Amino acid sequence: MKILKLGLIILLLLSAFAVRAQKVITEGTLVYNISIQTGSSEPKMADMLDGATTTIYIKGNQSRSELISGLGSEVTIYDSKKGSGVILKDYSGQKLMITLTKDDWDKKNSKYEGITFEPTNETLTILGYNCKKAIARLIDGSSFVVYYTPELEVADKNYDSQFKNLPGLALQYEWQSGKMRFKYTLSKINFENVSASKFDIPKSGYRVMTYAETKK
Repeated sequence: MKILKLGLIILLLLSAFAVRAQKVITEGTLVYNISIQTGSSEPKMADMLDGATTTIYIKGNQSRSELISGLGSEVTIYDSKKGSGVILKDYSGQKLMITLTKDDWDKKNSKYEGITFEPTNETLTILGYNCKKAIARLIDGSSFVVYYTPELEVADKNYDSQFKNLPGLALQYEWQSGKMRFKYTLSKINFENVSASKFDIPKSGYRVMTYAETKK
C-alpha cells in the first residue's frame, strides 16, 4: 500500500512538471531588455541604443513588437492568419508606415528559412526558467546563440520567424551586426489578456509606403 501511495505521489509530481513544461502561450506579453557591445569607433551609437527594450504582445494569430530606444521607436504589427502586416517607424519626428503583403513578409524574413538549432550541454536560469543553450545556424553561414526554455512555447510560431523552429521560447539571444553585438534578455513575462486595440493600424499621421517602395 505504501509503495502504491509513493507511486501515486511521484506520478502527480511528474504530471505537475509536465503541465509546466508544456505551457503554451496563446495570449500575453514578453519584455526583452537589450544590451549592446560595440567597437571603440561606435560608442555614441551604443549610448543611444543601450538600454533599449523590445516588447512583444501576443493575442491568438496577432502579434505586435515594439522596439523603443533613445533613437525613437519601431513597431511591427502582424496577422499570421492573413499573412500581412505593417511596420511603424518614428524617428526624429518622422513617422513612416510600411505595409507588407504576405509575399513581402516572406521576403523580409527569407534569411530565416531553413534555420537550425544545434543543442549544447550548457544551461542557464532566467526568470526562474531552466534554459538550454543552442547555436542557431542560418543558410547564409551566419550563426547566433540562443538560450531557450522548453517549459514555454508560443502557440502561433509565426510571431517571430527566427524562432519558428525553436523547440521552446527564447529567453535570451544575441546577434551581431558589423561591430555591434546585440543581446536580448527576457526581463518580464505576463500571461494576462492583451487589449485588441494593440493591433489596430493607425488611419492617419504616417507617411505610407509599400515594402517594395522601400527597396527601390
